[in-house]
Amino acid sequence: MDFINAIILLLNYTVIPALTYGSQLALGAIFVTLVYGILRFANFATGDMMSFGTMVAVLLTFYFQSLGISFGFLPTALLTIPPAILAMIFYMLFIDKFVFSYYRIKKSPPVQLAMVSVGVMFVTQAIIRIIIGPFDRRFFDGEKFILKAKEFKEMTGLNEGLAIKSTQAITIFVTVIVVSIMFWFLNRTKTGTSMRAYSDNEDLALLSGIDPKKVVLITWIIAGILATIGGVLYGLDKSYRPFVYFNNMLPIFAAAIVGGIGNPFGAFLGGYVIAFAEILVTYAYKKFFTYLLPEFMEPDSLMQLLSTDYKFAVSFSILVIVLLFRPSGIFKGKTL
Repeated sequence: MDFINAIILLLNYTVIPALTYGSQLALGAIFVTLVYGILRFANFATGDMMSFGTMVAVLLTFYFQSLGISFGFLPTALLTIPPAILAMIFYMLFIDKFVFSYYRIKKSPPVQLAMVSVGVMFVTQAIIRIIIGPFDRRFFDGEKFILKAKEFKEMTGLNEGLAIKSTQAITIFVTVIVVSIMFWFLNRTKTGTSMRAYSDNEDLALLSGIDPKKVVLITWIIAGILATIGGVLYGLDKSYRPFVYFNNMLPIFAAAIVGGIGNPFGAFLGGYVIAFAEILVTYAYKKFFTYLLPEFMEPDSLMQLLSTDYKFAVSFSILVIVLLFRPSGIFKGKTL
């Protein structure tokens, strides 16, 4: 019985949160890897672009709620994702038209485009703070729990209760659907094949009649979808604060690089690698070992390797190790 309690404890505080957080990181990492693989630069504005799409969803959620529009037991924010995606795509295409395309036409080196993206990041941050401000915005409504800890205890008679939030289930489910559709698109459609060919060899792709403008357009559309959905899911699960998305840039880039920068499937798995590493290393295992060990061996300390304050240090450490010993990532990078 104690062993089952220990497993439930881990599921509740490490496995389920890591799957949820990993799904959110995975969407951001795929965004990074698509832009890098096709447009050939590291987009440091990724976090703030996710924040921009989420900001639109937050404002629309408040507007819908003021009109009495809801989505039943599901969050109203899910209704705002399609218009938020359209706003995000429009913003990205606007930025590309008046900023990135200039340097792309000039064949500027990737490092220059990366530095330009830093400028876009600061401008996007400023726009968001002017429109919505820097404070926390909680925009979650609907049923908060699919399974409550108290109900689970009553059903099983265990000491530990398993709680599953609706946002966790929604995040994992939506991520699997979105990523599956994206992989199908990249691997099974003519446009997706064109994007992969453009990524592998730009000159040969142009000679084959592939339209680079169409490839760039589709890339930003997919990026807009990933950024908005990933940002909204993260905001629903936690809360919306613009600066948090900027902070998430390190684990997002770490996930993309660990998986193999330029490889969408690697970025997808990289999100979960980073999430599980951050949560497992910063979790306090005292209660877990109390269940498993005899009473005289029960630990006195928290049995915590690192404080949660150092969560991002885990991402940074993994990033450094991967860059030192396997720069191409878990999977070979630069392949769509």
